[in-house]
Amino acid sequence: MVHPDDSLTPPVAAGKSPLGAKLPHESALRHVTGEARYVDDLSPSGMLHGMVWPSPWPRATIDRIDKAAALGVPGVHAVLTAVDVPGENNVGPVIHDEPVLAPGEVSCKGQPVAFVVAESLAACREALARLVVEATEHAPVLGIAAAIAAESFHGSPHIVHRGDPDEAVQQAPHRLSGQVANGGQEHFYLETQAALCIPGEVGHLRIFSSTQHPSEVQALVAHALGKGRHDVVVTCPRMGGAFGGKETQAAGIAVLAALGTVHTGRPVKCWLDRDTDMTMTGRRHPFRTDYEVGFDDQGHILGLHVDLYSDGGWAADLSLAIGDRAVFHVDNTYWLPHVHIRARVCRTNTTSNTAFRGFGGPQGMAVIENVIERIADHLDCDPLAVRRANLYGDAPRDRTPYGQQVVDFRIPRMIDELTDRVDLPARRASVATFNQDHRWRKRGLALTPVKFGISFTASFLNQAGAYVVLYSDGTAQLNHGGTEMGQGLYTKMLAVCAHALGIPLGKVRHMPTSTDKVPNTSATAASSGADLNGQAVHVACQKLVDRLRPVAADLLGVAPDAVRLAAASAERPVLDGLPAWAWSDDGRMLSLEEVTSAAYLRQIPMAAAGFYATPGITYDREKGHGKPFHYFAYGVGLSEVELCGLTGEWLLRRVDILHDVGDSLSHDIDVGQVEGAYAQGLGWLTMEELVFDDGGGLLSHSPSTYKIPAVGDIPRDALHVHLLERAPQDGVIYGSKAVGEPPFNLAIGTHVALSRAASAFGAPVQVPMPATTEALLFSVQEARSKV
Repeated sequence: MVHPDDSLTPPVAAGKSPLGAKLPHESALRHVTGEARYVDDLSPSGMLHGMVWPSPWPRATIDRIDKAAALGVPGVHAVLTAVDVPGENNVGPVIHDEPVLAPGEVSCKGQPVAFVVAESLAACREALARLVVEATEHAPVLGIAAAIAAESFHGSPHIVHRGDPDEAVQQAPHRLSGQVANGGQEHFYLETQAALCIPGEVGHLRIFSSTQHPSEVQALVAHALGKGRHDVVVTCPRMGGAFGGKETQAAGIAVLAALGTVHTGRPVKCWLDRDTDMTMTGRRHPFRTDYEVGFDDQGHILGLHVDLYSDGGWAADLSLAIGDRAVFHVDNTYWLPHVHIRARVCRTNTTSNTAFRGFGGPQGMAVIENVIERIADHLDCDPLAVRRANLYGDAPRDRTPYGQQVVDFRIPRMIDELTDRVDLPARRASVATFNQDHRWRKRGLALTPVKFGISFTASFLNQAGAYVVLYSDGTAQLNHGGTEMGQGLYTKMLAVCAHALGIPLGKVRHMPTSTDKVPNTSATAASSGADLNGQAVHVACQKLVDRLRPVAADLLGVAPDAVRLAAASAERPVLDGLPAWAWSDDGRMLSLEEVTSAAYLRQIPMAAAGFYATPGITYDREKGHGKPFHYFAYGVGLSEVELCGLTGEWLLRRVDILHDVGDSLSHDIDVGQVEGAYAQGLGWLTMEELVFDDGGGLLSHSPSTYKIPAVGDIPRDALHVHLLERAPQDGVIYGSKAVGEPPFNLAIGTHVALSRAASAFGAPVQVPMPATTEALLFSVQEARSKV
């Protein structure tokens, strides 16, 4: 069998840097052979299992809990409730409003009330069935409209205001008002939430958690158990997907596992089955947005009012920050001279919603793209012309509503490149001819742009650490605070490390992310994992190179500033089949092993920590003004669809995407991220429909009732992804750009194309989000009824 580490070496020729190469995912072989180990693959001796008793009520007061029958089940070691939490009964990441276990009041169906620890999952299930919980029910608040009526909100409004939108709208030649609503979305990661806690000496706990944020899990476990963080080590081996769903909500599962360990003295694993995971954990926020817009005869937006309402569920989680990002992305790629944007987070008695790829940005962008479409329909003009008319440009048209300057604005260039690549006039003519010739099948074609801000909107989170270890044999171990969830971060960091040190990929081993190696890290989120951790890795590697340079110079007999190093060099001479690490002008060469061996004998330290904090990020939420982003990532997509007016079924005929990743750190990883993000966005906008019962409980809680995109939904050769060339980004690791979230928003263009296809049956219509087959059929009927 080929060892997985060997899979990294063939694509990179000796003497070549791996940076930007077409590398396979660093765990690809392990994934397909089963060698990759996840949390649930770990089963230490003496391990117990834990399961949650979830609330069956959306809102209630707990009157009595009787554990006797549950404790009588053979194999049951503990039935834990809120009174058994020794420290702070909280897993709320920002606002401490989310108990580990309900202390007396329950606020949604699925909220954890009790935790059973037993020898087997079967014993856990039997104990849960025998647990007696009595409660008095209260009327719940369900849905955004009900929350607005009840004035039930989390936190304070976030308002961004510029100019005089009231006057601009009233004086505009044309005015429109409307509402945009989008549903939520289930993360549907392949690996559900899981955590394993193993007891150590003197109260020490080691936790293996499927989490995007090991440091936050460490902190919340320590707080809940009344311990210091030095008593808790959290390790994330890898995740089978996360998409934001394990940024905060992994902590609750880890705390429960740790709570079980503290009370039993044995290892405890808590793993959620698919149904439990879908009903108990949060999802993408549904939004309802009301708007009013004023514009001129050419479609220039003169004034805009936007009120964003999101359903945060019963606890705050990250909902306020998600609302903030929605505010920041209402403009998308468009200059809004007079604008008022307000966001409010509704508090409802449903599962607490949480981070999801895009983090509110897609909900904000969907609003302005809908507005653009409505303007084009009203004026009966080309929507792309309206988009071009409103694009950011030179001063004063280069400032966002919140005051950040839009620099390196690449959208006009990207629109031109994409329209030339696909021959847009010919594509439009083909669609028009097809629609004229077919009564019951219509096609839609739409081009939409994306501008996505990169950085955490909470500025203090824009930091990362790394720890790189060199051994005397010339091999290295790489540690940093970023987590691998399948997105390829580890692959990119290996490339950065190997490039910065000047050694082959096969000489670097990436270690699992752990809080005892790199402390106080931020979540791998906000598309910033490669930006932040890449810079930290580079700093650590540079320290090692600087220490080794004098050693190499001495061995070669030249001055330190005269020695040539492979570190950070794209081309490297070859020595014995491997890249030389140091060489002199007269052709003498050294391997890294020769240099590190000499450094060891000279007592030179060969481990280094790196740290990076993004500069210049500042935002005043009260004033609605500042620079919340380090830079913007851009994308343009052209979608073509075909819709059947008799059934509502549709076909994705073709998607052409041009995306800006700067100078790619890893070409194939970036292309894969664009493809995956688009597909996930397509699911949110066209097929992933969450269905709830009258009490806010999720009914579509399994693959049989919740439809995600499958391989057949994106036909072979229908998705064409190109990365923008000649586009390095200043101030980011090796000129690269973030890629995780921005291309998700390109799926908005496919939804727009479906709306145009439905409208082609009659008059313009606004297709719901998600545009399910039923919704599309109703939209076709609406379009036909208007003519």
